[in-house]
Amino acid sequence: MQIGKVIGRVTATRKDERLVGTKLLIAQPIRLDGTLTGTPIIAVDTVGAGVGEQVIFVVGSMAARAIANEGAPVDAAIVGIIDSLDSEQ
Repeated sequence: MQIGKVIGRVTATRKDERLVGTKLLIAQPIRLDGTLTGTPIIAVDTVGAGVGEQVIFVVGSMAARAIANEGAPVDAAIVGIIDSLDSEQ
């Protein structure tokens, strides 16, 4: 699992039929201090996240398991919204 910030939405009127009904968001990975890092990714939202929120996301085979549509071509999924984050670093 990784932490990120939702920085945008993606609208795709034409997409794989197994993705119909999903919300696609742009997640930017972040460091523990909240600074942006890495490359933004497009992720399927499974929890109702919105732009500006810090989220937990998964990639790879775990992402495909996070959505109800079996066999959907999903490589990243938002699986949690962060309420608070405490770290000693």
